[in-house]
Amino acid sequence: MENTADMSPENFAPAPLSPPPPADPTPETTADTTAAPFAPRTDLSHLSRHADAIRAELSKVIVGQRDLAELLLTALLADGHVLLEGVPGVAKTLTAKLLARTLSVPFSRLQFTPDLMPSDVLGTAIFRPQKGEFEFRPGPIFASVVLIDEINRAPAKTQSALFEVMEERQVTQDGTRYPVPTPFVVLATQNPIEQEGTYRLPEAQLDRFLFKLHVGYPTVEEEIAILEGHHAGFGGAPLEAVQAVVSAEDLRQLREQVQCQHVEPKLLEYIARLVGQTRAHQGLYLGASPRASLALLNGAKALAALRGRDFVTPEDIQYLAPVVLRHRIQLTPEREMEGSTPDDVVKQILQQIEVPR
Repeated sequence: MENTADMSPENFAPAPLSPPPPADPTPETTADTTAAPFAPRTDLSHLSRHADAIRAELSKVIVGQRDLAELLLTALLADGHVLLEGVPGVAKTLTAKLLARTLSVPFSRLQFTPDLMPSDVLGTAIFRPQKGEFEFRPGPIFASVVLIDEINRAPAKTQSALFEVMEERQVTQDGTRYPVPTPFVVLATQNPIEQEGTYRLPEAQLDRFLFKLHVGYPTVEEEIAILEGHHAGFGGAPLEAVQAVVSAEDLRQLREQVQCQHVEPKLLEYIARLVGQTRAHQGLYLGASPRASLALLNGAKALAALRGRDFVTPEDIQYLAPVVLRHRIQLTPEREMEGSTPDDVVKQILQQIEVPR
């Protein structure tokens, strides 16, 4: 996905009420006058340094995929889970593992299979004869970054085990609640082509993912760079080359800063109208829930911060609308037969709703 919108703050600065004074200012005054209207009210340099450090670590191994990296960072700052969809071989799992390595937090990986049981994910109670009681042994879900590979290969019983932990960040076992570590992010992958031995994810589970990202093929130039690097002996860069550059405390502070982003009331109404239109669109029989509105709001705050602004613009919301809504809406059978996609409907809705200025 390529963002072609002009995101510069100049488009949203108020127009001057009167022409500038006729006197020629000094060069110093000119610089101050130009910078003042665009000076951020919040210092985002700390956030920018950490974001650039993560991008630099990812680029040690991954070629291209800049939009994907930006959206993953957006989800990380917005405290949301991500579903990565793409054909085999486009580095979905590798990208998720590399992102986890840039964070100094516990990491675990789960390979979902048809015979996987909920206890294999959440954990189970073990009887301790010495104590004469059961003791809960946490499963691999108790990590800060959890990579679930081929999430659609597990049956519904195992999928439902993720409902509570993805939403409430806790696991309930025998009436006792066990909180997962903070931060807690689920990065899941799935193959949209192969259907044998797979299960459709429940709508309630899809709704718990902040973004659904399509990982596409590299461009010709990027694939040439991959081949050149591999041929020169640098293509198989080990994962150990990627270092942790952000701690859990750093991430907590960055998320708090993102939450303080400025959002105009008219943009809140814009989000509500966009999501509300999915429930009235004739081409959809399932619209987006209020959780989608919250996802758009939190994602737009994080995206604006990554792009060096302390305020949200309509373009931030428009850019994130497809990745927030595409897995939360369902087409009618007629629209599916016509060859439409959820992204087509989202694009149509964006054209129908008036953009606030």
